[in-house]
Amino acid sequence: MNAYGALAASYDGLTRDIPYEAVLNFLELVLRALNRSPRTVLDLACGTGSLSVLLARRGYAVTGADLSEEMLTEAMDKALALEANRPYFICQPMQALSLPQPVALAVCCLDSLNYLTKPDDCRETFRRVFANLEPGGVFFFDVNTPEKLCALDGQVFLDETDDAYCVWRAAFCEEEHICYYGMDLFQRAGKLWRRSFEEHAEYAYDLNDLTAWLLEAGFSTVRTYGDRRMEPPKEGEERVYFAALKE
Repeated sequence: MNAYGALAASYDGLTRDIPYEAVLNFLELVLRALNRSPRTVLDLACGTGSLSVLLARRGYAVTGADLSEEMLTEAMDKALALEANRPYFICQPMQALSLPQPVALAVCCLDSLNYLTKPDDCRETFRRVFANLEPGGVFFFDVNTPEKLCALDGQVFLDETDDAYCVWRAAFCEEEHICYYGMDLFQRAGKLWRRSFEEHAEYAYDLNDLTAWLLEAGFSTVRTYGDRRMEPPKEGEERVYFAALKE
C-alpha cells in the first residue's frame, strides 16, 4: 500500500506531539531576520493540512500541495472549520510542482523532502520551487539528518489512540542511504479491528549536497539553522532547517 493511504485517517491522532505552532513561530522568526513579509504561501507536502490551516489563521493566502489524495481529503475537511481564507489544495508531486501564480514563500516541513528517495527528484524539486517563487521569495524547509536516520536502525516504536494502534520498525540501509519504516496499522472498524501495512522510506541527504543543489537551482543565498534555533546546526543535529532566497 502507498505511504499515507490507510494512515491518513489516523495520522493526526497518532501524531499529536508534532509542534506545528512552534514550527510556524520559528518560520516567522526566520522571515523577520531575513526582512521578508510574504502573504502568499505554498505548503508543499502539506499532508492533512495542519500547518496550512495555521498559516491561514494568521492571514496568509495558502496553497497546499500533496501527492496523497487521502491526506488531502483530511486537509480539506479540516479547512472547513475556517469561516474565511480557507487554503486551496492541489494534488501534485513535489518534483512536478506547477502553480498558476508564483508565491512569495514556499514551506516544506516535517522532513517531507527526505521522502524523495532519488537525489535527482530532490534537485528537480528545488528547480520547480525556484520557478514557482516570486523574486525575493523564500524557500523554507527541514530535513532529518543522516545521523538521525542512521540511529533509527533496528528501533521499534508504538503509537496509539482509542481507534488506532501503530507499530513501526525502522531499518537503515547504508548502501542506499535510505531508512525504511515498516508500519503495521490497526484501525477500529465497529467491534473489529482492520489491519493494514505501509512502508515509508526517507533518504539521508548530505547537508552540503542540499546547499549545492539549491544554489544550482538558482537560489542566491542559503542559510541553515539548528532545530528551531537561530544559530547554525551543531554536530550531531537531528533536524536541520534551510532558508533559501530567490533574489
